[in-house]
Amino acid sequence: MTQGSSIIKPNHVKMKKLLFSTLIGLTILSCSKNNDNQNSMNHNFETIISKEQYANAPSDELTINSLDINDNRLKINFSSGGCSGDTWVLKLIDSENIIESSPPQRNLRLSLKNDELCEALIIKEISFDISNLQVEGNQVRLNITNSDESILYKY
Repeated sequence: MTQGSSIIKPNHVKMKKLLFSTLIGLTILSCSKNNDNQNSMNHNFETIISKEQYANAPSDELTINSLDINDNRLKINFSSGGCSGDTWVLKLIDSENIIESSPPQRNLRLSLKNDELCEALIIKEISFDISNLQVEGNQVRLNITNSDESILYKY
């Protein structure tokens, strides 16, 4: 009887180890696949022009890594802490003020509402239609207030 139970026990332990290893492997593959998908958001969002939202929209911590304009679209590469970034709410908001200079300037900020409690660093890229930011002339400087960068928008 002792012999029978000792034969079952090692097989049971081996099965648990195999199951555990499989679950860890699937979790790792799932996470790395998830992160690859999360690095790029090819959505084209509208830019909001609102003094009120500029002042009051959520401002959870983020880092703007780069800015690029192509065909009336501002592409922003940014990072923030989170689990996957799937629940983030992002808005690009203009303050409504046009600063008279040569070229004219507009102040914008990238608003992030981030309720994710994980500590992973998530990097995303998002695109905004900025055609509604055009002013008289053929260019305007866009100052992104929650970064140290500005970018010249020529149209």
